[in-house]
Amino acid sequence: MTASQSHVRARARSFDAAAAQYAAHRPGYPAELFDAVEELAGRTLEGARVADVGAGTGIATGLMHARGAHVLAVEPGDGMAAELRRAHPGIPLVRGDGDRLPLAGGAFDLVTYAQAWHWTDPVRSVPEARRVLRPGGALALWWNDLDHTVPWIGDQDRRIAGLLAAEPGIAPRDLPEGLDFTRRAVRWSRRIPVDAHLANLASHSAFLVLGEGRAGEFFGAERALLLGRFPDGAVVEEYVTTLCLART
Repeated sequence: MTASQSHVRARARSFDAAAAQYAAHRPGYPAELFDAVEELAGRTLEGARVADVGAGTGIATGLMHARGAHVLAVEPGDGMAAELRRAHPGIPLVRGDGDRLPLAGGAFDLVTYAQAWHWTDPVRSVPEARRVLRPGGALALWWNDLDHTVPWIGDQDRRIAGLLAAEPGIAPRDLPEGLDFTRRAVRWSRRIPVDAHLANLASHSAFLVLGEGRAGEFFGAERALLLGRFPDGAVVEEYVTTLCLART
């Protein structure tokens, strides 16, 4: 295993120690995202059999369940799985990852990856998704990203890029070949305290593996900058949620 591969594995495992922070501060998803999933998949979530892979603490899992889907969560991490069970005790959970789905073939209408596809090896995860989907089912991938065209968010992103410039990255979000994906972008926002915004950032793997000293120094300086810019102590996080969906 190369040093870069070891770093990526450490980042993937870093969430378990911060699962409660992740659950408390990561953003959810707007209803318009799930409207788009239904439109592109050609069916409603109500009554659909859904495998939510890399379910984490169950943010997307719970929202799809609330829309009437029969969701099965798939999560490899101990800490994340424990948080999911605590938050959603009525939703079934199996331990595994997208490269080796512990699921029956042809059993699901929809396989979803919310903020998780980039942790998979598409050489393995694409055949696995195809295997467990019924004919006519759909694979849906989506990501929440802060809108870097917003001036204060763009400024912050450049500071983060400078901090992490020497750190190895993770797999790009390239869509797998052999599937015809349709893209849809959903814009939305939330107003939260500065400290909640920083806690959200701190729950990302790049900061979780950075080390408390460097991360703490960065967030201390960032807090002072943001409070100087937003003296009421709150920011409006502007998001672009990108959905990529392919029907089999």
